[in-house]
Amino acid sequence: AARDSRTEVPPLGLLPHRYHRKPPYIYTHGEIGRLLKAAKQLPSRTGLRPRTYATLLGLLVVTGMRVGEVVGLDREDVDPVNGVLTVRRTKFGKSRLVPVHVSTQRALNRYADWRDRIQPKPATTSFLLGEHGGRLTVNVVEQTFVKLSHQVGLGRPSDRRGPRLHDMRHGFAIGTLLRWYRTGIDVERHLPELSTYLGHAHATDTYWYLSAAPELMRLVVARLEPCRGGRPA
Repeated sequence: AARDSRTEVPPLGLLPHRYHRKPPYIYTHGEIGRLLKAAKQLPSRTGLRPRTYATLLGLLVVTGMRVGEVVGLDREDVDPVNGVLTVRRTKFGKSRLVPVHVSTQRALNRYADWRDRIQPKPATTSFLLGEHGGRLTVNVVEQTFVKLSHQVGLGRPSDRRGPRLHDMRHGFAIGTLLRWYRTGIDVERHLPELSTYLGHAHATDTYWYLSAAPELMRLVVARLEPCRGGRPA
């Protein structure tokens, strides 16, 4: 339009469209257990593939990391002593530290021992290795997850949409907020900590999770309702 006055610019609203963000699927503990069990039974010539996918899924559940962040972990990014993960090349181009529970630390160390015995000379510096010793890709991981989810009854093979790996990130965030509200923690004060842990650029990005679960919304409303003494709860 700047170069030719005959250029027609369509008016706003000509093609009405509103982006509808897909509500997350919140996995139950039972569903997570079935997924991990199915991952441990994946066919493998060396035995590495099932251990890799069980470790990957477990890490997604307990840290809320993005899939790309998990497959992008190098060996040097996993501190086996202090239980801290270094996430590099994130969605927003920033690195961050992700401390993990001691049980997760032990699980990662067990996997590393198995991995090194099966693949003593891998072709990559990746912490998680594929069946042949290479780095996993997000596409292959997502394809494998779809097969596992269908196998455990989370969708039919004909379904074009279903629970996603990314929903585990939502589940981690919502679970954290639920625990905070149930125990009376000042969520507004600690929300930036959760945002930092998840790698969100702004705390407002984490607020979206407040509308993602009915139980969470009920707890939020209960916190906002005035108590009997007339003061804010």
